[in-house]
Amino acid sequence: MYRIFGHYMPRALLVLGLLESLILFLSVYIGASFSLGSGVSRTGLHHPLITNATIFIAVMLAAMTAMGLYRRNLRDRFLTISFRVFLSLLMGLLILFTFYMIYPESFFNSNVILIGVVCAFLGILCSRILWCTVSNPYVKKVMVIGAGEKAQQLEGLRRKSDLFGVEIVGYINTWDHNNQCAVSAARVVGNLKGENFHLADYLLRNKIDEIVIAMDERRSSLPVDDILEVKMKGIHVIEVNTFMERQLGKLYLSSLKPSSFIFSDGFNKNSLKRINKRLLDITSSFILLILTLPISLLTVFAIFIESKGRGSIFYKQSRVGENNEIFNVLKFRSMDEDAEKDGIAKWATLNDSRITKVGSFIRKTRIDELPQLINVLWGNMSFVGPRPERPQFVEALSTSIPYYNLRQHIKPGITGWAQICYPYGASIDDAREKLQYDLYYLKHHSIFLDLLILVQTVEVILFQKGSR
Repeated sequence: MYRIFGHYMPRALLVLGLLESLILFLSVYIGASFSLGSGVSRTGLHHPLITNATIFIAVMLAAMTAMGLYRRNLRDRFLTISFRVFLSLLMGLLILFTFYMIYPESFFNSNVILIGVVCAFLGILCSRILWCTVSNPYVKKVMVIGAGEKAQQLEGLRRKSDLFGVEIVGYINTWDHNNQCAVSAARVVGNLKGENFHLADYLLRNKIDEIVIAMDERRSSLPVDDILEVKMKGIHVIEVNTFMERQLGKLYLSSLKPSSFIFSDGFNKNSLKRINKRLLDITSSFILLILTLPISLLTVFAIFIESKGRGSIFYKQSRVGENNEIFNVLKFRSMDEDAEKDGIAKWATLNDSRITKVGSFIRKTRIDELPQLINVLWGNMSFVGPRPERPQFVEALSTSIPYYNLRQHIKPGITGWAQICYPYGASIDDAREKLQYDLYYLKHHSIFLDLLILVQTVEVILFQKGSR
């Protein structure tokens, strides 16, 4: 994988993105050739074509990312993937036509756009068929040094997305007796204590690309000389915590220690990063407030009609913000007026009886959260960050989940890394799982990651992921 502003990006997906960028460029060229005649082929790739093709590619790639086509855990069948491609190109087409209507003299005519989109649809479907049928040439062969509890975490990775880009060849025991192994014996390929086992020779002979150090106790048993030898020969060496972080996009709480935060390459906060994030927040929230104004007015009208003018339109609730400061979050009311008449804070459950008919729709489509854009403009929230929790929940979770208070060192957000990676959380176990994603964001947050989360949030809204 490659690291882009600290965030791990699978090499295979980057190659796929480059391939489909080329397909998009060729689609524009074909559209221009058909629409503008042979003049394009005679004059070559002149500047307007390059400029407009770049815009076309950027818009379409953003739309495809928004539809989840570049998620490493995309496991849909080809028919569903085809539908995602169709929706993404339709979304891109609407954006391009809007741009064309505003600045018609600075962009392709409508025929070029239409022909380009049709060619892009056919070309991307072909690339996806090729991608699904041809084996991935970028799979790393991984050997795990260790067969204890830490190694058992790796053996528990069953999903294809968890092992995207890697193949765990086996585990090498570091103890004297095989019966102490926590992994299955069939997966153990050698023992460092064995007389006839030489680690460096085995790794080089089997063309291992990467070794993961997953030893429970390595002070006296780590084969330093062998590891140095293979590292000098080009084999990548990585710790189990970093491997899990890279593959899963989260920090495992079970293996975290204070030193993981103190000496880690991450968790950096500086003035420039805060200024850039604030500018992104103000710009994004202001634009979205204007674009969604008709939807907000319709929502106000619907809530007013359903409550027969007797209920409140907006709902205020205390939440914990940055540095544990309490603020009131704004939402469209989606529950009964007396949803918590007993004064006890409750998580929303599936098919919650407190949710109104209008509330059910606006919660599934996330329309109920549009007023939080005002919180972003006020500075209580950011557009991207951990979800703000209620003080009662924060107090309870902080005592039962280690490092939970760390998420209060950054502004909460309307959307976040945990929201696009994990469904709605309504229990302590869910909160623990989401915290692992929040800590990953806290460690690697950047403008690049924020933009990626914003784009991928579109898929969460359209496909109603994790809504209740």
